[in-house]
Amino acid sequence: MWITDWTARAACRNADPDALFVQGAAQNRAKLICRGCPVRTECLADALDNRIEFGVWGGMTERERRALLRRRPDVRSWRELLETAKEEYERSAEVDEEELVAS
Repeated sequence: MWITDWTARAACRNADPDALFVQGAAQNRAKLICRGCPVRTECLADALDNRIEFGVWGGMTERERRALLRRRPDVRSWRELLETAKEEYERSAEVDEEELVAS
C-alpha cells in the first residue's frame, strides 16, 4: 500500500534534519536512519520525481540518486514505478505466506 502522507511516518521525522544533509562518510551514518523506515520507498520516489539534489532520501545519497536517474532516463514517474513494484512485492509476500500456512 502506497502511503501519501509519508513524511508523518518517516523514521527521520524526529531526527535532526542536519543529520541527513552531510558529506562523505557521514552519509553512511545518515543512511542508517533510513534502514527499516516504513516509508523509505515513498521518500525515495519523491526525491527522484522532484530531482532533490542534496541530502539522503529514501536511503540514497545525492550521488546514488543522480546515477540512478542517469541509468533510467526513460522513467517519467518514479512514484508510479516504485508503487507498482512495491505492490507486486507485497502480493508475492502474501502468496508466499499463504503457501507456508497451507503446508
